[in-house]
Amino acid sequence: MNMYVSNLGFQLQESDLNQLFSVFGEVASAKIIKDRETGRSRGFGFVEMPSADQANSAMQALNNREISGRAMSVSIAKEKEPRSARAW
Repeated sequence: MNMYVSNLGFQLQESDLNQLFSVFGEVASAKIIKDRETGRSRGFGFVEMPSADQANSAMQALNNREISGRAMSVSIAKEKEPRSARAW
């Protein structure tokens, strides 16, 4: 299950995110999205866990949990919609 994690502290690293979720089970990937120009965290990311049960447990336990002074939000990630072609 792929989860969207937002309101992350800008100093939080992918390894920190992985560690937070790994308490609930296997983490397939943990990615923090970064700004292309500066390389700085944009404050959100994605965590993927193979087991839906473990992912649901992680969502319930970590949603609104304060990490680095910010209440982290965890929800099921929505599928990325294809971009429409621009009309010039």
